[in-house]
Amino acid sequence: MNINNAPWSPPYTIEERIKYALIPAGLYIRHRVRKELRRGEPELSTPEFMKKVRETAGKLSIDPEMLRRAVNVGFSGGEKKRNEILQMSMLEPRLAVLDETDSGLDIDALRIVSEGVNRLRSPERSMIVITHYQRLLDYIVPDVVHVLSKGRVVKTGGKDLALELEARGYAQYQDEAVA
Repeated sequence: MNINNAPWSPPYTIEERIKYALIPAGLYIRHRVRKELRRGEPELSTPEFMKKVRETAGKLSIDPEMLRRAVNVGFSGGEKKRNEILQMSMLEPRLAVLDETDSGLDIDALRIVSEGVNRLRSPERSMIVITHYQRLLDYIVPDVVHVLSKGRVVKTGGKDLALELEARGYAQYQDEAVA
């Protein structure tokens, strides 16, 4: 018997449970949060944890029913991104790398995901937001913009640099990467 192409041989490791999407998103987040307890914070009881998940999900406009579903199974692109932001909100990392967060999002999902990212901004947290399009930066206003070409930073500036890139494109910086 197979479930989501998973071999039927419990007990599964946490990696297998994640791979075969056999655990709900809320439990996966709890596993990840438990790993983060090394920061010296007290462990939350299950009711306290689930209350925090529901509160955080509400702030991100996440349907509570989504928390009962297996991780990313049957999720739309926007739901997957919201789930990622929910996990990031719960883990409260010091450094977050958001790689093309705007990919595949409609305008409403982009706005909701951006609000979640903006809610996490703080002096204690750094975020690297990788995007090819200005539209994400309309919602998440960058402090610093770096242009990368051929593995090198070829230009650094403020939010105006992103607007310049939108107007003129990246071609002018490709030659600089060789020099």
